[in-house]
Amino acid sequence: MTRYAEVIGDPIRQSKSPAIHEFWIEKLGLAAEYRAQHVESAALEDFIAERRGDADWRGCNVTMPHKQAIMPLMDRLEPLAKRVGAVNTVVKASDGKLVGRNTDVAGFLEPLSVRLRSKHYFRMARVIGTGGAARAIVAGLAGEGFTLVLAGRNPDKAQALLDELDPRGEHHAAPLSHFADVTDFAFDDREGCCDLVVNASPLGMRGQPPLAFDWSHAPPGSIAYDIVTDPVETEFLRKAREAGFETIDGLAMLIGQAAAAFTHFFGVEPPRDHDAELRERLMT
Repeated sequence: MTRYAEVIGDPIRQSKSPAIHEFWIEKLGLAAEYRAQHVESAALEDFIAERRGDADWRGCNVTMPHKQAIMPLMDRLEPLAKRVGAVNTVVKASDGKLVGRNTDVAGFLEPLSVRLRSKHYFRMARVIGTGGAARAIVAGLAGEGFTLVLAGRNPDKAQALLDELDPRGEHHAAPLSHFADVTDFAFDDREGCCDLVVNASPLGMRGQPPLAFDWSHAPPGSIAYDIVTDPVETEFLRKAREAGFETIDGLAMLIGQAAAAFTHFFGVEPPRDHDAELRERLMT
């Protein structure tokens, strides 16, 4: 028998996780597999019960819409997953217990790590979205000292999320429409600051409407970060570059969170020196 891990979700066909993990398995020559499994919400509890008894199963990554629903089915939750309120990685521990983890925070912050080692006079992020991925991003950025403006279709939901994840922070909620219109706001001197604009929503994903964001809302020197991976080149990122901003695409977070999960599943770190080749494979 071959040890294996997998990704579960509904839908699941669009997931790039199997391509990432199989790439690393191939490079390392591991006797292992990584699969994709379509699991509907009504079948989630039965799925977990079945996998518990599979000696070859090492765990799974969890995507929409199960990141919160799977939490009560775990034996243990790591503190970060408990704080974020979302599990994207389930790991079978040596004692057979299922541990709910969150690698989305580490994955999101990874491409920012060099920049965040520097000291800044002020850090601010405008974040679009209030779903499971946004929870991890809000928690991660708040932990790095960012003041947040969180925008969603329901500003009350955005405010509740901020109050839950960082009640001591001086953050702000806004309606999604706030960023759609042109602004003539005069930004102050941003030298020594770190500014992010993050799309943490499904807007711009294939089959979804585009994200209506006017780049007059972004201070000079801002970084545009879109977690959407299908397509990788979103209209949000294209317009950001046209406006002169640096960009980070969704593959950066996807590969980062997958790397942390891979280590948990297979007990070895993935070969990150092949990231450029991996990105090329994922783009085809």
